[in-house]
Amino acid sequence: MKKRPEKEPNNERWLLTYSDLITLLMVFFVILYAMSNVSSSKYKAVSDSFRSVMGGGGNIIADSNGDGDSVTPIQTEQQKFDDMQKDMDKYISEYGLGDSVSTYMEDKGLIIRFNDSMIFDTGKADVKEDVKNKLIKISNVINKVDNYIRVEGHTDNVPIKNDQYKSNWQLSSIRSSNVGEFLIDYGKVSPQRVSVVGYGEYKPVEQNTTDEGRNKNRRVEIIILNSKYNELEITK
Repeated sequence: MKKRPEKEPNNERWLLTYSDLITLLMVFFVILYAMSNVSSSKYKAVSDSFRSVMGGGGNIIADSNGDGDSVTPIQTEQQKFDDMQKDMDKYISEYGLGDSVSTYMEDKGLIIRFNDSMIFDTGKADVKEDVKNKLIKISNVINKVDNYIRVEGHTDNVPIKNDQYKSNWQLSSIRSSNVGEFLIDYGKVSPQRVSVVGYGEYKPVEQNTTDEGRNKNRRVEIIILNSKYNELEITK
C-alpha cells in the first residue's frame, strides 16, 4: 500500500492567535479612550435610553475618581431645578427682594423674574449700579449648573416716549442684551450658554388695563432652560 505523503507542519498558526490578541487589545484601548472623553450630554442621552428600556429606575455613574469601585446616583433634572429654586428663593428672602424678584417653575425651566424698576431706570436700559452685586449673587446660583440661559426683556403696551429708543421692542431687546452681557462679564457665566431676546409688549403676564398689570408686564426674566427646551444645543 502506498504511503500518504506527510503534511508539513503549519508553523505560522501562532500568527492567527497573535493577530486576534492585537485586535482585542486595540478594541479595549479604543473603548477606554471613548469612556474618558464622553460628554455629559451624550452620557445623559445614553443613560436616558437605558432607563426607558429598563422601565424607569435611577441613573448611575462611576465615581469621579475614575477607579470604578463605587457608583453614585446622578441627580435628576427635576431635583436639580428644585435645588436651584430653593437656593434662589433663599437668597431672595435673605436680602429682602421679594417685592422685586420672584421664581417660577415651568416646563421650559426655572424662571427668575425681575421687575424692570429693580434693574433699570424708567425708559433706560443700563443696569443700575446698586443692583449689580445682586445679579452677581444670582449668577453664582446659575453657575452651579451647566444648562443654557435665556434672558428675556418685556414691556407694557405704553408707547416709549424718548429719543433713544424707537419702540418698546427695541427697549426690551437692549435691556435683555445688557443683562446677558452683565452675566457674562461680571457673573462669569459662559457666553456659550447665554441667549437674549426682546419681546416688547407682546408677551404680557397680566392685562395692560391697570397700573398693577402694566407694572407686572414690565420685567426681565432669566430662564434656566430645561435640557429638552435647549434651542442652542439643538443647533450644535
